[in-house]
Amino acid sequence: MQLSKRITAVHASATIAITARAKQMQAEGIDVVSFGAGEPDFDTPQFIKSAAINALDEGDTKYVPRAGRELVHAIVEKLARENALAYREEQVVVTFGGKHALYAACQALIDPGDKVLLPAPYWVSYPEQINLAGGEVVPLATEPENGFKITPRQILDGGAEAKILILNSPSNPTGITYTPEELADIAAAAIQRDLFVISDEIYEKLIYGETKFASLASLDERMMERTLTVNGLAKTFAMTGWRLGYAAGPAELIGAMKRLMSHETTNPVSFAQAGALAAYTDPSAGEAVEAMRVELEKRGRHMFERLSAIEGVQCVKPTGAFYCFPDVSAHYNRTLGGVEVTDSMSFAAAALEKVQVALVPGAPFGEDRCIRLSFATSMERIDKGLDRLETLLE
Repeated sequence: MQLSKRITAVHASATIAITARAKQMQAEGIDVVSFGAGEPDFDTPQFIKSAAINALDEGDTKYVPRAGRELVHAIVEKLARENALAYREEQVVVTFGGKHALYAACQALIDPGDKVLLPAPYWVSYPEQINLAGGEVVPLATEPENGFKITPRQILDGGAEAKILILNSPSNPTGITYTPEELADIAAAAIQRDLFVISDEIYEKLIYGETKFASLASLDERMMERTLTVNGLAKTFAMTGWRLGYAAGPAELIGAMKRLMSHETTNPVSFAQAGALAAYTDPSAGEAVEAMRVELEKRGRHMFERLSAIEGVQCVKPTGAFYCFPDVSAHYNRTLGGVEVTDSMSFAAAALEKVQVALVPGAPFGEDRCIRLSFATSMERIDKGLDRLETLLE
């Protein structure tokens, strides 16, 4: 048997690999503090679980007709109410998580050789999804001194031959959020370069401090026909295992994604969609989300302050999502716990094997100077893990 060249070129997700190794060590009785997982540590709110349970009890276990029309209608209303985006039902598709929406979009949009602008650092799956569609990644480098943000000038300079820009705000892995003004300038540059934009807004509700969130497509009426807005329920409602996301955009693109799904996955799980419908229609949803957001903000501020106090560690303050992405390269080219550390991969290995702290190396995100730590864990575990990390670095 010979595997395809296409699949041979795909690398496994670094975040999943780190989490799997940490869980293996925990199963062996080792006390591992994990900062690796990109998921909230909260349980899914009870009213969402109850809706799914009721759907099961009522026999909602069949194929979902018309791609879950009730849920699609609720998403349309949500986008209008919260994001100032006026979509019709035929402009929305429900998918198996935000990752699935992004993959389907890449397959529907990218031809072999098409260039895709990708701000770096980036989520690990973006370049793999682009490559699987035959596209070419054009990285737009950012620096921590500029808050890990691209500029309109980079789009104008790099976008002459590009077809698509992928933007993620709030960002995984950096935890930064573009302001509405910055997004408006990016939109203007995208229009000037005739770029289509995939706007990944999965962390939209997890914003902190004085930060204001805005959907890119809402900032210029010309962006509606050149933007695919991708979102989901995983991060906002602690529903990572439910695998529910959606995309909203031009009807032609949404239709193409639906055709792909008709041969690939059909429609997402019926009773899971009942839970999602409750998430977008139940009056208690806002209170539940805000309680999680407030707690994550406290944790993020605490992790940022502790990391910034460690000698040789520089960190950009997170304004969204639930990640810190500190630069630890000052500790490269030295021995930590008997491990020779030369890059983010060996740094992560030393942290896991020597002090039992699971974190994610920055190299797969396109920034080898940094590591990613998730603060979607308890304050007690944050302090325990950072105490160990500080001991390792000393």
